[in-house]
Amino acid sequence: MTATVLLVIDAQQSFYHRGYLETAETPDFEQRLSQLIAGCEARKIPVVDVFHVEQDGPFSLASGLVKRLPFLRHQAAATVRKHVHNALTDSGLDAWLRERQVKNLIISGLRTEQCCETTARVASDLGYNVTYVTEATLTFPITHQGITLSIADLRHRTESVLANRFATVATVAETLQTLA
Repeated sequence: MTATVLLVIDAQQSFYHRGYLETAETPDFEQRLSQLIAGCEARKIPVVDVFHVEQDGPFSLASGLVKRLPFLRHQAAATVRKHVHNALTDSGLDAWLRERQVKNLIISGLRTEQCCETTARVASDLGYNVTYVTEATLTFPITHQGITLSIADLRHRTESVLANRFATVATVAETLQTLA
């Protein structure tokens, strides 16, 4: 049994049917996430797919869109569905991890500042050691009260609030090197 698991959070086709479009960052995200997954698989680190599910719309099971983004080809050790912003509440994932004595979580997926960040915070509170691989996450600009936060702004904010509090923020290369 391994003490580490890679979580691929919400890397699902639903997002592109709710008005989110590919961004200039999408190709780098796909490359980095693919590298992270391949590196974990080569080191026998289990990969867990986490999908967000809602009652209606593109995130509903009936939509047929709650499935991996097309570039992902890995073999998941487990697949869980969540209905909230973090992957550990009411999904069965926390129990699955504890049964396998997992202590370390690597976070990747969609959206950087929402489900990925929220999962990192909850995981830390539950006692997991968290590695947050920002370059293996993707997000989209957010506008609130007339102010738009860019992808770079959102990434910086997420890294700033997670680092040295809830997670170790690392690149794909740094993460894989610590697993060697």
